[in-house]
Order: sequence, then C-alpha cells, then structure tokens
Amino acid sequence: MSNSENRADPGAASLQREIQQRQDQTDQQAQRASTVKDQGPVQTTEHVYPGTPLPAQHLEKPGLEADMQQKPEFLAPDYCGSGKLAGMAAIITGGDSGIGRAVAVLYAREGADVAIVYLNEDQDAEDTKRYVEAEGQACLLIRGDVRDAAFCRDAVHQAHERFGRLDILVNNAAFQEHAEKLTDLTEDRFDLTMKTNVYGYFHMAKAVLPYLKRGASIINTGSVTGLEGSKHLLDYSTTKGAIHAFTMSLASNLLEQGIRVNAVAPGPVWTPLNPADAPAEKVAQFGATTDMKRPAQPQELSPSYVFLAAPCCSSYITGIVLPVTGSVGS
Repeated sequence: MSNSENRADPGAASLQREIQQRQDQTDQQAQRASTVKDQGPVQTTEHVYPGTPLPAQHLEKPGLEADMQQKPEFLAPDYCGSGKLAGMAAIITGGDSGIGRAVAVLYAREGADVAIVYLNEDQDAEDTKRYVEAEGQACLLIRGDVRDAAFCRDAVHQAHERFGRLDILVNNAAFQEHAEKLTDLTEDRFDLTMKTNVYGYFHMAKAVLPYLKRGASIINTGSVTGLEGSKHLLDYSTTKGAIHAFTMSLASNLLEQGIRVNAVAPGPVWTPLNPADAPAEKVAQFGATTDMKRPAQPQELSPSYVFLAAPCCSSYITGIVLPVTGSVGS
C-alpha cells in the first residue's frame, strides 16, 4: 500500500457516496414529477402566450394574416409610447403583416408616420393602415416587388413626398420555402429567395440613403437561421447570413455619416410566413423546440425595433445583430 493511500481520509469516500445517494433520490423524484406534470410553454410575463399545438394550417403564398386561424398578437397593449420617434418617418418593407405590422404599430405609437411596402396582400395592408392611423399617425401603402430596383426607388420617393422626410428604413420583406434536399433547390428558386431577401434589402438601402440624415437608422430583419443554419431552409438561411454580414458592413460604411445600421435576428415567430411554408402538421409544432417551448408573437419582437431606431435608446449602437430567439445563448 502506498503512502498516499495510507494518508487518504476514510470519511471522504463515504461522504461522496452520501451526496451521490441524496442527488440520485432527488433526480428520481424529479423524473417522476416530470412524467406526471405537463411541461407547457414558458411564460415570462403575466400575459399567457400560446404554445403548441398550433392550428395545423397551410396557407397559399405569400400568406394572408387575415386567413390565419390563430391570429398573431401584434398590438402590444402593455407597451406605452413616450415619443421616442416623434416627428420621424419610417418605411417598412413587408409591413403589411407579421413582424412588419407589429413594428408599424409601435412606430406609430412612438410618434412616427409609416410607409408600408408590400407585395400584393391588400387586405392585410389595409388592416395595418387602420391600426397605424388609430395610433394617430399617417400611413402610406405602397404595393410592389422589392426585387425591382426601380420600384424601390419609386417607393422611397413616394414616402419622402408624402412625409417630407425619411428617418428609418426597416428591411423586412422575405421569401421562405422549405426543401428536404439541396437537389430540390432549382436555380430559379434560389434566385427568387436571394433576390427578395438580399437584393431587396440592398435596393431599399441604396434608394433611401440620399434622404437619410445624421440620426437616421436602417434596421434589417435577420434570423436565427442566419446564426445557426437550418437543415431544410438552405437558401433562406444563406440569405439571412448574408443580411447579417451586410448589416455589419453597411454600418461601418455609413458610420461617418451618423447613420446607424443594425439587425434583429428572430427565432420562430407566429406570422403568415411559416404557415405559407411548412406543411400543416409541422406548423402545429412550430416553435416547440425553443427553450421556451413556443414561438414568439410579433409583439414580442417589435420593441427591439423601436429600441434600435430611437436615437434616445441606441445612439451608441451600430453594426449589431440582436438575437431574439426564445432560447438561452442564441
């Protein structure tokens, strides 16, 4: 027997076993409790947000919020405006529904006039206009395709003509469609995703730049898929990663002009984009794999867009990608 074994404390091993036994008992009790108790979605406010299963519904593209069986929550009734964007004017692509609609409402609540750029979802756009006007601000609807650079220039011109100024661009319009395999992606389809999600942001940023002054901001909608990738959203994830890089690069490019550029990277959010992508049975479990075990509602995203747009909140922040994902550490 070695000297080191002779010097070992005979009580140490028994103490370790005692601690192990207590922990084993605690683990067994917790396991039994978890099999009995349903682990529902995590709630972090007094308001109870819906979890899975969601309505198993598949929408025809581009997807109308008005057609969703379970309507997204976007009005943010607990959010009180305080004039953070008073006197400003914003232009929001994809502003007719989903995150864009929620952002439009809060921008109006903070005192900004809002121009909504949308593809062809007239009913959703008209609904959003009514919500913006109910906040006491003007709203301009502009119908068209952000893949078209000439349309983007005209949309920005219309907004500036209407409001006399432009202070905020929110690039939010997107196309998403799942694919099981890389070989399912045609060049035409890859082009459509790239042209909408990346070129659209580029066209709008380039069009709005001549009208922006010091204190203005550009906010791009990225995605958790651009941070982590996504097995079945190959083209969409690629564009979102490009948007994150575009955000940081443009932030550096415009810094000396006093124009800030940031991005929000949402996790799963309950909007028409997803029921218009995934099959109904997958839609029913949308967001269940997040740590919070549920998708976000648009009103849980929109305050971050206010924060990044308002000079009083984020004048020292540019070139960031802000994750709002419902999961720890991502």
